[in-house]
Amino acid sequence: MEELLTEFVQGLPIYLLLVVIAVCIAALGKGADVLVEEAVTLSIRHGISKVIIGATIVSLGTTLPEVTVSVMSAINGKPDMALGNAIGSVICDTGLILGVATMCGKVPINLYLMRRQGLLCLVLGFLVVAVCLPFSNFSSVFEGGGRFPQITGFVFLGLLAGYLWASVHWAKNVREEFGVESHEKGSTVMIFIKILIGLTLVISSSHLLIHAVEETAIRAQVPQSIIAATLVAFGTSLPELVTVVTAVRKGHGELAIGNVVGADVLNILLVAGASASVTPGGLFASGEFFTLIFPAMIGLMLIFQVSTFICKTHLTKSTGIALLGGYAVYILLSSF
Repeated sequence: MEELLTEFVQGLPIYLLLVVIAVCIAALGKGADVLVEEAVTLSIRHGISKVIIGATIVSLGTTLPEVTVSVMSAINGKPDMALGNAIGSVICDTGLILGVATMCGKVPINLYLMRRQGLLCLVLGFLVVAVCLPFSNFSSVFEGGGRFPQITGFVFLGLLAGYLWASVHWAKNVREEFGVESHEKGSTVMIFIKILIGLTLVISSSHLLIHAVEETAIRAQVPQSIIAATLVAFGTSLPELVTVVTAVRKGHGELAIGNVVGADVLNILLVAGASASVTPGGLFASGEFFTLIFPAMIGLMLIFQVSTFICKTHLTKSTGIALLGGYAVYILLSSF
């Protein structure tokens, strides 16, 4: 499938590539509309917090591109690309997507859930850095890098199962504590079908968009280092970007923040975990991970977490500027 898409976009003239990009963006928008509307309907009918829906169902769906790209990269002998895509997507989700969301509208903060899932996300960020450290030769970490062991990948997948179970438990507590109203009208099966259609449209269109944008960038003679450092992670995060912006513009900011937090957790536990579990030697983390990529991830996570405790009710545009600024610095440094 990947080879067919590559051959397809390579055979198109530049003006048709631009048409493909425009059509994919339109399809992304339509798919996101369906996804957000049906996810909100599901949460209302069954008394489930929008944050939980965003952090589980929506984020699981929109993280599929990262899972596909990273696992296939690991299987094809490119484990460094697999880990780079996972961590790069966390950086993109937290810095770019959450930053853009705050500029598009109000993004409410549910402190009850942020103190759990938000802090969990930060802890997992530090954990993935710790497991990659070469403790036997710590002094060479900035030159020789480290490794994400295969056994740790299986452990992370086990933690993923625990996270999904805990999310259900948290949802029940939110319903009891905040009195989320439950509605049983309508067909839940039909809602899930529409969610599946929305996810399919978002993921398939973003997949084609990645190839089209990459081919356009190559023809425009953008350096390969820039493409590798930014485009793959950005491209696989497109479903989250479109879904989050759509949710905020429709007045469902809780769904947006839940999607970002959930996607960050899944990028670490599912994307990195699954990629490592299929790689006997584990995932290689080059020196650049410790000099730039990991610090950028932790830095943006800290900005986000501190902002939720300072702002308390909703993320401000000042937070968005800080996140976007941090992401811009990361992109700038990665180009050197």
